[in-house]
Amino acid sequence: MGKTKTQKSLDTWTKQKWTTASGKKSSETGEVYAPKKTIEALKKSRSGRKKLYAANKAKRKATSQGKQHARHGLHKDKNRSGTA
Repeated sequence: MGKTKTQKSLDTWTKQKWTTASGKKSSETGEVYAPKKTIEALKKSRSGRKKLYAANKAKRKATSQGKQHARHGLHKDKNRSGTA
């Protein structure tokens, strides 16, 4: 019996290396967590760095308001399952 779509998605997500831009804990820096490949790609361009800065700013604001999750926009419309 094969895995369900949700189980496959969780396997893929688990295999990804998630981190912050600085490599430090988000609780220390207030930065967003994202897959390492995403962060590296964002750091390469000026517009990417702007997006990362804005996402971190939104994350810090939400955290200061006592929220666990922030709508920072980095993961919007992203297919993280590895399929088309």
